[in-house]
Amino acid sequence: MLERLSAFILGLGSERALRLMFFGLIVGIVSGIGASLFFFVLSWGKFLAFDVLAGFSLPEPPGERIIFMNVESSAKPWLLFLLPAIGGLLSGWIVYTFAPETEGHGIDAMLDAFHNKRGQIRGRVPLVKGLASIVTLATGGSAGREGPIAQIGAGFGSWIGRVLEMSPRERRLLLLAGTAGGLGAIFRAPLGGAITSIEILYREDFESEGIIPCVISSVTAYTVFTYLFGNQPIFEVPPFKILSPKELASFTILGLLCAPLGILYIKLFYGCRNRIFKKIPIRPHFIPAIGGFGVGILSLISPNVLGGGYGVIQSALLGHLSLELMAVLIFLKMLATSFTIGSGGSGGVFGPSLFIGGMIGGVVGKVAHMIAPGVVVCPEAYVLVGMASFFAGVASAPVGALLMVSEMTEGYSLLPPLMLVSCIALILTRKWSIYEKQAKNKFDSPAHAADATINVLRSMQVKSVFNPESYSVPLPEDLKLKDLVNVVAHSNETFYPVVNANYELVGILSLSVIRKYLFESSPLYDLVVVGELASKPITLTLNDDIYTALTKFVDSGYGELPVVDTQDRKRMVGVLKIEAIFSAYREEIARLREEAG
Repeated sequence: MLERLSAFILGLGSERALRLMFFGLIVGIVSGIGASLFFFVLSWGKFLAFDVLAGFSLPEPPGERIIFMNVESSAKPWLLFLLPAIGGLLSGWIVYTFAPETEGHGIDAMLDAFHNKRGQIRGRVPLVKGLASIVTLATGGSAGREGPIAQIGAGFGSWIGRVLEMSPRERRLLLLAGTAGGLGAIFRAPLGGAITSIEILYREDFESEGIIPCVISSVTAYTVFTYLFGNQPIFEVPPFKILSPKELASFTILGLLCAPLGILYIKLFYGCRNRIFKKIPIRPHFIPAIGGFGVGILSLISPNVLGGGYGVIQSALLGHLSLELMAVLIFLKMLATSFTIGSGGSGGVFGPSLFIGGMIGGVVGKVAHMIAPGVVVCPEAYVLVGMASFFAGVASAPVGALLMVSEMTEGYSLLPPLMLVSCIALILTRKWSIYEKQAKNKFDSPAHAADATINVLRSMQVKSVFNPESYSVPLPEDLKLKDLVNVVAHSNETFYPVVNANYELVGILSLSVIRKYLFESSPLYDLVVVGELASKPITLTLNDDIYTALTKFVDSGYGELPVVDTQDRKRMVGVLKIEAIFSAYREEIARLREEAG
């Protein structure tokens, strides 16, 4: 059944784009359903853990509320303190028992599958990742949803590609489509989800080939999700306005501040993971519980560090948080996220990055308003700008970040400062990234190693490596075998073009064919002529690219091929040896590396 379905889909048309659109649609439907289930179960999990058991309600933005029940439950501070540790213990057991690759923030696992594993993700990963992430987030772990939902969507895409026995190239594109679908649905940001999925692979590049399936998947998943939960944006924001060009100075300061704090966040995150949690001498199943215990301690200072923190961001966008609280929350959230995910807990870094960036923006906005109230009239706008710019810097994904934040808040009026601040943060943090598996560009990715080679070979032509003096003496087609002995005895060639009386190329004769006849004592020895043994000529022209030439060398097995005139394909102008191609390729690679510095 699956083979028939695969054959039907692959036969829909010769245009590869048509197939990718169809597959993007399928992956989008599956990702949309997966994101909806994840969101629904997570919402009820948080409600049961905090509202029902702990007697503490986590603040939520308007677009996240799907449960409107009021529960009469007495507050239990001790349980609020222990919940992250309990969640870490359960999550660690799930992850390290069934799929250890689902530990951490998820995006790196997706990147690793794309770059290094031919787009392969085990079929159990979506289920294990979803369940472990729900447990982590529902019990107050400081993490986001983008990592889990990206790995879940990518797992669906990889599974479909594997079931339909697709090539690694197309399987990688479906993996990206699944990522785009999950992000576009869970954040209600179809364009931002699509762009982020193709942008986050590299620090200095885009996976442009994935744009079609990613857009189709993201829009489809968004449609499925909003059909079930409505299309209200996650955050509610007032109409922000920039009244004076002078305000760009304070936005520039925000970008300059996001850069060092972003570097601090990255170093703190990986420092906690590599220097603390990775060195704890116990089974990895229990380490996330230690990280959760650390989050519980931080919650004693401020419970606002618990969970994804979207409700806290909403309060900052409405101007309900004090300057002092936002300043403290910047560093508490860095620590809480490092404890949760660095210890092996399952969750993403997108949500916490938005939180940290929003608090940085809130601090800058309030300080700027205090200094110049006539210029900075909407300090809350800096929260929104800080959200996008901070993530753009730490993830090297400026376009996707500003689009996603704009869609999540419908704050399109702030696009100019969003672009300015995101670019500043990106430039200053270019050497660092929160995603370890992110490649520098396509040339740095094993997924495109063959493409890089082919691109170099296609950019060169035979005439650039052809040496007219490299010439094999042609044999007349009526030359008898007995006369060929002298030719071979006085020649080092292993390849002989065969020509007719008009000096037109009619065939190719290799030494491996000649060797069978040279020492035979047979009446035919004096009768057989070279033309009868020659193979059909395989030729090159001066305008052929080197990739085409190399393909003909490999298919024929010859070490030399005749080069013919571009206008007259029967007139031979010389031969090309395969060694000349290898030498030219080596020189071209050396030149490109020197130019790249």
